[in-house]
Amino acid sequence: MRILVLGSGAREHAIITALLRERDAAGAAAHEITAAPGNAGIATAVPVVALDATRGDVVADYAVDNDIELVVIGPEAPLVSGVADAVRRRGIAVFGPGQAAAQLEGSKAFAKRIMDAAGVPTGRAVRAGTLAEVEQALDDLGAPYVVKADGLAAGKGVIVTSDRAAAVDHAAHYLQQGGVLVEEFLDGQEVSLFLLSDGHTVVPLSPAQDYKRIGDGDTGPNTGGMGAYSPLPWAPEGFVDEVIRTVAEPTVRQLESEGTPFIGLLYCGLIVTAQGIRVIEFNARFGDPETQVVLPRLVTPLSELLFAASTGQLAGRAYPEFSDDVAVTVVLASEGYPVSAAPSRPLTGLDEAAAVEGVTIAHAATARSTDGFVATGGRVLSVVATGTDFAQARARAYEAIGRIGLEGGQYRTDIALRVV
Repeated sequence: MRILVLGSGAREHAIITALLRERDAAGAAAHEITAAPGNAGIATAVPVVALDATRGDVVADYAVDNDIELVVIGPEAPLVSGVADAVRRRGIAVFGPGQAAAQLEGSKAFAKRIMDAAGVPTGRAVRAGTLAEVEQALDDLGAPYVVKADGLAAGKGVIVTSDRAAAVDHAAHYLQQGGVLVEEFLDGQEVSLFLLSDGHTVVPLSPAQDYKRIGDGDTGPNTGGMGAYSPLPWAPEGFVDEVIRTVAEPTVRQLESEGTPFIGLLYCGLIVTAQGIRVIEFNARFGDPETQVVLPRLVTPLSELLFAASTGQLAGRAYPEFSDDVAVTVVLASEGYPVSAAPSRPLTGLDEAAAVEGVTIAHAATARSTDGFVATGGRVLSVVATGTDFAQARARAYEAIGRIGLEGGQYRTDIALRVV
């Protein structure tokens, strides 16, 4: 199959790595894959093209001109801007929801309305458009305070704090970009669950847990994610089936009933509270860094799943098969992240890190230099390790990341420690 993957991060690198594992009957690569715009690490594996992935007309023209059979949209911005709609109008299969359904991620208020209409369990929330409304909602819902940007915020639009002034300051910042949601604080273990949807049927992948805060012990500000692991040995029995029954299917069917079918990856950000499973948020695409630990364990060909979801053919399919191995990923970030990112600095030891058994590296913010790779942004790369158990996978991941040199680089040392 000729596949175009849109995006430039570690998530897209992980998707491409999974697709490249697939082989035809003769043992050759099963697909011709192109990335747009890709990144320096992706460019070592597949061709990359410099096109604007948020321009539906540009992506559609490229797909038609190059006989692309499947377009996989990685990040949220192209989805919210309607790229999937433009490509579908040209008769090409697209893994990713149209603009209307992508509001499930693009607008927290829209997502809450859909959840309410579908009877999906979630926390109480108040949409606020002024600081006075924010302050009233904070007082009504109480501490700890949860304030979320209503629109896209690159994973950094949420604050959870007992400091009322900090919550107000966070709201004031994002009110300049639109409304905010003040939500009820929910206490419990967080879970990320990916579900493939063809607009009516949903099929689950394996649950994962990610680490949002910058520092060990879940300290410091929220980030786009500093690490993850999969599967979850502590997850309650029947967890996935319950999420399908109470969250995913009602949400997808509600969107279908409104004439905005959700085709693609429904990311359910969940929390297991004393009162049961609750939804924290929805995303409309694969999560980062959870993708990096879910896909390495996937045995069922990823291309089959993506194409079936894109063409309305998930009904009657068996659930995807996963290996018994576990996976851990640790994110290497630049100095100053998430507030800022240090200027371009050399990366060393990548080959040595990749030589550790069971380890792959998914690039995010990297570029080529005359001497190798340089870090160019906040989250630089993900070191991904698989193993027969979490102790082995963690040991491999941390041995590998310890071989990488980046001046001022930072990473958490407690990823998956709780399950060892």
